[in-house]
Amino acid sequence: MPFYLKRGQLPNKRHIQFRDDNDNLFPEELISRQGFSHIYSNVYHLSPPTAIKKVGDVLPIKLEPWNHEHRHHHIRTHNIKSKGNAISSRIHLFYNSDIIISKASASTSMEKLYRNGHYDECIFVHKGEGILKTNFGSLHLSFGDYAIIPRGVIWQLEIEQSMELLIIESKGSIQTPKKYRNDLGQLLEHSPYSERDIKTPELAKPVVNESIEVQVRLEKGLQSYEYQNHPFDIIGWDGYYFPWVFNVNDFMPITGKIHQPPPVHQVFETNGAVICNFVPRLFDYHKQAIPAPYAHSNVDSDEILYYVSGDFMSRKGVEEGSITFHPSGLPHGPQPGKTEESIGAKEANEIAVMIDTFRPLQMTTYCSEIDDSDYPLSWLDSE
Repeated sequence: MPFYLKRGQLPNKRHIQFRDDNDNLFPEELISRQGFSHIYSNVYHLSPPTAIKKVGDVLPIKLEPWNHEHRHHHIRTHNIKSKGNAISSRIHLFYNSDIIISKASASTSMEKLYRNGHYDECIFVHKGEGILKTNFGSLHLSFGDYAIIPRGVIWQLEIEQSMELLIIESKGSIQTPKKYRNDLGQLLEHSPYSERDIKTPELAKPVVNESIEVQVRLEKGLQSYEYQNHPFDIIGWDGYYFPWVFNVNDFMPITGKIHQPPPVHQVFETNGAVICNFVPRLFDYHKQAIPAPYAHSNVDSDEILYYVSGDFMSRKGVEEGSITFHPSGLPHGPQPGKTEESIGAKEANEIAVMIDTFRPLQMTTYCSEIDDSDYPLSWLDSE
């Protein structure tokens, strides 16, 4: 995230002696992206972060592709039967070489710590509440929050109220869109949100002399490590690299005289994909405006739309937790009657998350169990 933060105790210069009251050095750790050529944070521990007592076996994570027809899909994710914590309850639904999209129903707190070594994570909170505890500090999560967790951050989610989560894992960094930033990384005046809207972690009291298991997510699976010292033993840190939270309700929609295209709804970007959100907003104000979107064929991108809450103006038959999947090249748009019905409407009352990928998505076999097979025919005029 392109702004500077500092928390806790710090020496006045990097890489110099920093000692406790007993003259013991605080071990320093640099956590950086793109080698030493991008954002980083310096953190200071009570104990060396390198001491590992045991390395566990790799538990493979296999994504089984569903060999389905090339068509539109409606996936009813409210029918997913999963339970456990924010990791064990994940059901992988879509993937390509850039991202993995999953749903989780987390009813129990994580006992182990977790670190994603190969993917950044964006966790959208559809329902429930919890505390995201990380080595950089804690963040409260509730409805509408996007938690952005860069790879390498060590964390666990403590459940306060059962949580329904949409999860995007990305091989690229998840960040604010370049089009909304100036050359120095500050969000511009015309950006639909600003740094004031971003929640950052508050450093907790360090955990002392406690070994713990950390599950590490690798591209090929999960591997456990037993740390000799709890990685939440940090007494201070500063830099640009840390987890952060943005709430969908703080997104200020860009509207116009006629219908605005989806890029105005973009909230994040990553390699190979963009993330947008649709929020309550005033409709177009040209006297002949058509608020419903026009039919479109995106020949270079697949579209995932996750329905969160409200009245989904252009679509019928969807409900909270539905996902529509519109593959590249196939035209889609409002269903019969929805365009005419939208004329004269003054405002939208909906929240949805959209993910557009620039490489084709695979569906997992789990999708076959919750797919609405009649959805491709929903554009037929029933009259």
